[in-house]
Amino acid sequence: MWCHCAELILVVAARSSPGDGRATVTRATTIVLGLVALLVAASCGSQPPATLANEPSWPSVDLGPAPRTIDGLSQLASIDGQTFSVHTNSGDLTFLPGVNLGSSVPGHAPGELAVTAEHYREWFPQIVDAGFRVLRVYTILPPYFYEEFAAFNEANPENPLYLAHGIWVPEEHFYEARDLWNPLVRDAFHAEIHDAVGAVNGDAEIAPLIGHADGIYTVDVSPWLISWIVGVELDPEIVHESEAVNGDRSFDGEFFFATDNASSTEVWLAEGMNLVAQLQAENGRMVPQAFVNWPTTDPLVHPDEPLETEDLVGVDANHVLPHESWSGGVFASYHAYPYYPDFQRYEAGIVDFELNGRPDPYAGYLTKLRDHHSTMPTMVTEFGVPSGIGSAHYGPLDRNQGGHSEQTQMEINAELMQVIADLGLAGGYVFAWTDEWFKFTWNTIDFELPGDRRAMWMNPYTNEAHFGLVAMEPGTSPTVVVDGRPDEWNDNGSQVLYEGRDHVREVRARHDEGFVYLLLRFDERDVWEAEPVTVGFDVIDGGAGQLPSGTPDLTSDYAVVFGSDGEASLLTAGHSDPYRRFYGAHFEFFDQPLDELEIGAGSWAPQTLITNRPLWNPLKGEVEPAETVVVGALVRGTSDPTDERFDSRTAWEGRGEFLELRLPYQGIGFSDPSSRLASVIDLDGRVTTEPVDHIGLVVEAGGQTYSLADYSWETWQSVTWHERPKRGIEAVSAVSRTTEQAGFRVE
Repeated sequence: MWCHCAELILVVAARSSPGDGRATVTRATTIVLGLVALLVAASCGSQPPATLANEPSWPSVDLGPAPRTIDGLSQLASIDGQTFSVHTNSGDLTFLPGVNLGSSVPGHAPGELAVTAEHYREWFPQIVDAGFRVLRVYTILPPYFYEEFAAFNEANPENPLYLAHGIWVPEEHFYEARDLWNPLVRDAFHAEIHDAVGAVNGDAEIAPLIGHADGIYTVDVSPWLISWIVGVELDPEIVHESEAVNGDRSFDGEFFFATDNASSTEVWLAEGMNLVAQLQAENGRMVPQAFVNWPTTDPLVHPDEPLETEDLVGVDANHVLPHESWSGGVFASYHAYPYYPDFQRYEAGIVDFELNGRPDPYAGYLTKLRDHHSTMPTMVTEFGVPSGIGSAHYGPLDRNQGGHSEQTQMEINAELMQVIADLGLAGGYVFAWTDEWFKFTWNTIDFELPGDRRAMWMNPYTNEAHFGLVAMEPGTSPTVVVDGRPDEWNDNGSQVLYEGRDHVREVRARHDEGFVYLLLRFDERDVWEAEPVTVGFDVIDGGAGQLPSGTPDLTSDYAVVFGSDGEASLLTAGHSDPYRRFYGAHFEFFDQPLDELEIGAGSWAPQTLITNRPLWNPLKGEVEPAETVVVGALVRGTSDPTDERFDSRTAWEGRGEFLELRLPYQGIGFSDPSSRLASVIDLDGRVTTEPVDHIGLVVEAGGQTYSLADYSWETWQSVTWHERPKRGIEAVSAVSRTTEQAGFRVE
């Protein structure tokens, strides 16, 4: 849901803010994905070799570009009915596995364009080796992107990376004017088109503008350009307003026209796409074009959709068509995910659609799109699910918007790629190559304050930050490998919070840009399996008045309880609980006794995220209650990617006398750990922040309560991070290769 909207909004914010906002970022050595699909360790050797056992081998073919000449124009890609073909030296590629690439790295917003030439130099071969044929970018990037792209392809002429290039809509003007035809919006869009085509063709000089790439562009990458995808995911309410003030408009250009029944939005897009075609033709080339669309503004009617805005307005690629003079053609481009909107859970013909012998609502939705666009190819240019602890929406077949282990994330992504291919669509572009820390989502954004510092820390509760095939993890190497072993703690810079000769012998703490880590040592083995062990955290003023066990404690706001059943839970006191205070007391999404939310009330509950507000179910004729996910159910396992038990969501493990714990900052109330701010939620729904000088800690074990030394850290203005291919990436690679080969046509 709204997977790329966050990036779009933040680019706008970056463009409108003073200064370049750049922070110094320390990187570790990056991943190497071998040509034989051997995944080896990044930076610290933490990724196991993973051979793609089922990897199909390509025949010895030359997949370099072999453009045709039509009407004096070079044509690398063409369209015939619902088939999209890229012409290579050995034949046509008719199914295109691709991946989307953003413009941010940890510590930076996308408008800062902090990805370096070195990153691109490392990533391009990795992307091809991971089985992707197409790289999709959303907007103009710095000149060195095009330089590195051309250099890679020139060095790999038989196995190149093809390019699908986007053209930005000036959203800052659009959101302000709420009218696509406002001269400021239209003129800025056309200027962006001129710059984008010039950048791709190596013939542009773009002046500096905050949040926008600039420089002198001299390298021509159009020999590998297979399509233009213009625009962004349009807000339906603003589109509705724009159309209300524009009435009937028409356009018939040299290369593109809008049909007689086209809306003013579609006419606006036809005009822009015609300009792209004109400029591209002046450079002697033509390729297929599309505009960005998504389920929220698709042209279908969804009578069973609970939210009116999700079916308020439609934008139809069938109404934006090329003349015969543009034989490059058009295709329909969709950002389509398997968990949103909710009509995928209710709509007849979607929810009951079967593919390969089982119901598959995602396949049902894509089939409806494909059939609607019967005269052109349909391509899913964004799809995927994220890994991470948090989730923002449930989807059919457990294809949820988060909450997945990396292995499950990759299995689902591979499955979705196969669905797209099985339905005869033209291609599928996974979102995205890397995780993006700056991203936000609807059920955590209110508690990540200030919002302009999200990129300075990693939040595993924010699903949007974890769509990558490559994990971007805090620290130049893993700060702590959570596996229950104490070996690394003596020399990892940890702080001793407690030493004694009683039941609890030692407690140490450590932190990085993503987690707070604890090591507890007891006097006996496996203490947590014989009796409950509780760790309490005092973060903000006030306290629950008692620990979850009932033991008096005036200060703790959050607590982890290790039960003798082998389970562990992260609990929140009522006075500091975002779910109960924000969604219960304020929004009244569920009954919430107010006395439980007072300071000292002693009320504890597992930490919970909301995944759906109460919604009217048109099929049942009743309101469905709010949906939730309990993120306080802590995963036991190991964070060591070389271990078969690896789970990126791991929060704890115990072994012998030692217990290791790592907690996300939002899990203990921090709204921005980089500036040591914690959330304070009033009953009226107001969320503010409170400076945190230190965290107070207590441990309850063996019938005793141990007060620990406080723990704190220096605030930070730059981040360290390292890359790692996510476990299971070979599943996506194998399907990408298989589907590409299945669509290969030798003339």
